[in-house]
Amino acid sequence: MTSATWGFRLPWTRRTVAMVVSTAGIGVLVASALFGATRSAAPASVRVDVAVAVAALAAVPLVIVRPVPGGLLASLLVAVSPVATPAVSFAVLFTAQHRPFRRALAVALTGTAGAAVQGMWRPVRGLPYGWWLLLMTAASGALLGWGTWARARRALVEALRDRARRAEQEQELRVAEARAAERNRIAREMHDVLAHRLSLLAAAAGAMEYRPDAPPERLSAAAGVIRTSAHQALNELREVVAVLRNDDPDAPADEPAGQSLADLPRLVSEARAAGQRVEVDDSIAPPVEIPPLAGRTAYRIVQEGLTNARKHADGQPVTLALSGAPGAGLRIAVSNPAPPGAAPDRDAGSGLIGLAERAALAGGRVTHRVGDDGHFHLDAWLPWSA
Repeated sequence: MTSATWGFRLPWTRRTVAMVVSTAGIGVLVASALFGATRSAAPASVRVDVAVAVAALAAVPLVIVRPVPGGLLASLLVAVSPVATPAVSFAVLFTAQHRPFRRALAVALTGTAGAAVQGMWRPVRGLPYGWWLLLMTAASGALLGWGTWARARRALVEALRDRARRAEQEQELRVAEARAAERNRIAREMHDVLAHRLSLLAAAAGAMEYRPDAPPERLSAAAGVIRTSAHQALNELREVVAVLRNDDPDAPADEPAGQSLADLPRLVSEARAAGQRVEVDDSIAPPVEIPPLAGRTAYRIVQEGLTNARKHADGQPVTLALSGAPGAGLRIAVSNPAPPGAAPDRDAGSGLIGLAERAALAGGRVTHRVGDDGHFHLDAWLPWSA
């Protein structure tokens, strides 16, 4: 039976088994000590030893339930008869295993004092009192050290188990956070890819719906925009899905669908083909090499700005300004007349929130506001290493 089974807070059935087994084991030792003590003792001493033996066996369950009171009782019994020595030894060991060191030390000192009293009036033949007391003190100290070591080891094992449980819980939490981040990334990528294309489709389809009398070449151009936008939406969606299925652990956490700042002319041409008036002020002189992350983020910012302009200020002109240089950063400004009733502190939609997160991941920032001029301004700055 292990020391953990002897614990005070064990279920009653297991504690009962511990009592029975411990009492049986100590009973064998007490019986051996009783046999040795009564071989040549007087009848009066025999009766005292038998009574002490019974009391010592009764103290064993008390030691398991209340180690300190049980240990003190066994220490008093050992002062009367040597047959209680197994019980007091068990009390010292058990108390050291399950109680703080100071309480176990008190039980050990009391047991040693009881043994010292016993040795005075019932000396061991052939062994001087001083040597006998030294041996009893050494045995009590050994039991105290053994029990204290066992208690410390058990505490260490419990601490390691608790640390392992916490590490497992933290790992589960990190997995849950990673899954949530992945879901947010999927939503952001889907929004960035589909919102722009669907807005182009809606603009072209609206032109065909409200101007059925337009010249055939205009209707043909609008149909071409619809066909091209649908095709591009499918391709970009396929690229996003391919990126999200990437299992390479060394791949960047925010790998985009492949667009960069070099694709801005095509993006502007598509917007103009859908009927959007876009004025571009690009002061970045080619050829330039913009960092891939900054280029992809810039593309998404311009794409979101044009998409929002079509959704909230359809038919209004849009101004796009690009500037910057290595070491100074890349600046992007998109402005368009704000719709009637727009508040300067209006809440951002999911697209603008996604842009802010994307820019922050790239080390930049995004701001948006309705200015005094009545225009909605989307401003962004991205780092551009020299």
